Amino acid sequence: MTTIAKDTAVKFNYTLKDDEGNILDQSPEGQPLAYLHGHSNIIPGLEAQLEGKSAGEKVNAVVEPADGYGEYQEQAVQHVPRDNFQGVDDIQPGMQFQSEAGGQVMLVTVTAVNDQEVTVDANHPLAGKRLTFDVEIQEVRAATEDELNHGHVHGAGGVEH
Repeated sequence: MTTIAKDTAVKFNYTLKDDEGNILDQSPEGQPLAYLHGHSNIIPGLEAQLEGKSAGEKVNAVVEPADGYGEYQEQAVQHVPRDNFQGVDDIQPGMQFQSEAGGQVMLVTVTAVNDQEVTVDANHPLAGKRLTFDVEIQEVRAATEDELNHGHVHGAGGVEH
């Protein structure tokens, strides 16, 4: 039986919860997530806890912020003049925009807005949160040479080509 190790293709169903037990995300029924182990396709804290597991196993993985989406960074919150959003008449909290700074493109989320300025947050929405993944491993197999060359799983649950 193949166990999860570097260069294996893995399919798993999951439910992601926060510390309060709220469901934040889950794999759609009958559509497990596929990833290539050891290639940074999923967050490091979850990948580390799946290492060595086999198809059919269930894992309850608790991932601290540093091994998930990072600690919450106050400096990632910025107040931007409303004039910077030319052509966008109706800006609402929760909207997301791409922003470029220092040659890096990042996704920012609007957290507040008034007539003069828009407050945006470049933190990942799950930054600073401890995450609990309930995982059921569906399949573990050796990755194909094509998948290894591309750095991700192909086919159902992975990247279609």
